[in-house]
Amino acid sequence: MASGPDRLGEWRQNWVERLSVPDNLLRDTVFDFSLLLAATALAGLCLSLRPELGWEFVLFSVSGAALIFGLCLGALSDHPFDRFGYANLVTAFRACLVSLIGAALFCFEGLVHEKPVLLVMIGIVLLTLALDGVDGYLARRFDQESAFGARFDMEVDALMILVLSSAAALLDKAGLWVMLIGLMRYAFVLASWVDPRLEGELFPSFRRKLVCVVQISALCLLLAPFVIPPVSTVIAFAALALLTYSFAVDLRYLLRKPLATR
Repeated sequence: MASGPDRLGEWRQNWVERLSVPDNLLRDTVFDFSLLLAATALAGLCLSLRPELGWEFVLFSVSGAALIFGLCLGALSDHPFDRFGYANLVTAFRACLVSLIGAALFCFEGLVHEKPVLLVMIGIVLLTLALDGVDGYLARRFDQESAFGARFDMEVDALMILVLSSAAALLDKAGLWVMLIGLMRYAFVLASWVDPRLEGELFPSFRRKLVCVVQISALCLLLAPFVIPPVSTVIAFAALALLTYSFAVDLRYLLRKPLATR
């Protein structure tokens, strides 16, 4: 019978083979994720000193980041390089920031009345938005552009938009309909399971990137204490209308695309 260390090594080897991920890539990625989770836990502990947050904030922060990283590991077989890379590391750091924002949103019951906390959240969102350009630059700088990195970056952006649109609803900056801004991306994914045509490849588009930045910027503005209805409602509606238009353009393209060219 194999000893404990032997069984552990055998289990680890089988797991690596199932993931179809090179050992050095998996080791590098797990190391990076472990450091980021530890940093998220430390940040959560520091912020949880506020009595309004508590241990639930730490749990939500770390759990959210861990879930994202777990999904990322599941898709790591599509990563074409032998290292996780600086660009993906920045994206993973952004995922930790989004987890902290989401945890603060759902654990801080008095958020609407705490202007300093809202300003800190706005600062974190702006940092996350600024880093969105850094990871793309690093990918080009070190010649590590990949479909995996682009998808990772897009999903972190989508999650942040969902968190911010939820914040806008909870802060009464607009009706519950504002959450459609964050849910639209996930509705599109669900629709693609029903209609395979929606799984087709989209053409590169500056319009798509611009609309994403506009959504995050608009939702970040809605966090500001001085932005209240009806101004906040108008901003939210304009952001939703722009996003709807962008999705409509892509839907029309995919549904009209000839099968032979997909």
